[in-house]
Amino acid sequence: MPVIKILPHAQYCPQGAQISVNPGTSVCEALLENNIPIEHACDMSCACTTCHVIVREGLNSLNAIEEAEEDLLDRAWGLEPNSRLGCQAIVSQKDLVIEIPRYTINHAKENH
Repeated sequence: MPVIKILPHAQYCPQGAQISVNPGTSVCEALLENNIPIEHACDMSCACTTCHVIVREGLNSLNAIEEAEEDLLDRAWGLEPNSRLGCQAIVSQKDLVIEIPRYTINHAKENH
């Protein structure tokens, strides 16, 4: 069973964490199932960027990125070449190290 190592994030995972996940699970689902409350304003339908994660290790083991995800990622805060939307990044058999960016662009949360 693959392991996702989550680097420390002040709000969602202050100490960092390691979680075991079943292959075929999205990164967002895995975090939520393990009490790491990553934002997912569109209910994981690939319509926002609030579940943006940066994959520090294991990027190539994830499913291929699709055009809709690429287009949305252009709007994500702190975009890096190894960025993915957690709702679209599907875990395979390999371990991952991810970082949750410090900020998201969530107009509902920000009262816009």
